[in-house]
Amino acid sequence: MARHTEAVCRLCRREGMKLFLKGDRCFKDKCSIERRNYPPGQHGRRRSKLLGYGIQLREKQKVKRIYGLLESQFRLTFARAERRKGITGANLLAELERRLDNVVYSLGFAASRPQARQLVRHGHVTINGKKVTIPSYSVSKGQVVAIKEKSRVNEQIKASVETARARGVPGWLDLSPESFAGRVVELPKREDIKLPIAEQLIVELYSK
Repeated sequence: MARHTEAVCRLCRREGMKLFLKGDRCFKDKCSIERRNYPPGQHGRRRSKLLGYGIQLREKQKVKRIYGLLESQFRLTFARAERRKGITGANLLAELERRLDNVVYSLGFAASRPQARQLVRHGHVTINGKKVTIPSYSVSKGQVVAIKEKSRVNEQIKASVETARARGVPGWLDLSPESFAGRVVELPKREDIKLPIAEQLIVELYSK
């Protein structure tokens, strides 16, 4: 676990910003990027300057890491965003936020998105009372995402919910911690997404 944590933190330092890959750890003083905001290694302080394509590619890779998507999954998500009416970049972020694994994490049922993905795959999550095991499932307005009753005794899930109550959840979700459930009040808008993402760079990359 320690090796995994350090590897994740090296990714953040390489990008020069928080990627929120370790969930709650990223909101605490233990976050390594708060202590050393530069890549590891002898030449870590000398960051090379990226231009044009390099900046766009780096932004795409950053977003892929944040949400834990493979290249093929990211391309499909971008294609859906492009087909929707509105601004493609904002649509892309909304599509990513609506993923079930991200919603489970945002509601605080898991300490990180990878952990949320495992909860979904292992059948601990329901939507409107029915078990859903597909992390990429896209939630809709009015749906209720909950932890199965038998799984609510899990100490890890209980601890995550308590942390989420203190941290808060996005405005487009409504958490009922006592019942381990959250409702999709409305679909996410660009202003609801606080992550440091320049989505226009990704749109420019795919437009070439």
